[in-house]
Amino acid sequence: MKGFQNMMKEAQRLQQQMQAMQEEIGKRKVEATAGGGMVTVEANGKQELLSIKIDREVVNPEDVGMLEDLVLAACNEALRKSRELVQQELGKLTGGLKIPGLGM
Repeated sequence: MKGFQNMMKEAQRLQQQMQAMQEEIGKRKVEATAGGGMVTVEANGKQELLSIKIDREVVNPEDVGMLEDLVLAACNEALRKSRELVQQELGKLTGGLKIPGLGM
């Protein structure tokens, strides 16, 4: 029975660490650009987009499709970086073990 109690304490400790990590990651930011810096997107560790900056030079009413592509590319890259940040931090917590269902 003592082994089970130790396992439960360890699970509670891991859960507390996970909650603290989620709060910390939520505060961290990543940035991605597209078009040589013409579009910049910032996201946080919760995979939320925080800001989009568009250089005036890329705003062309005759080529809206290009601007849409640049915004989409920068957003996808920012979200990819955000997921990568979460996985790196999660890896520190779990010692590199992949635990099904444990992630953000």
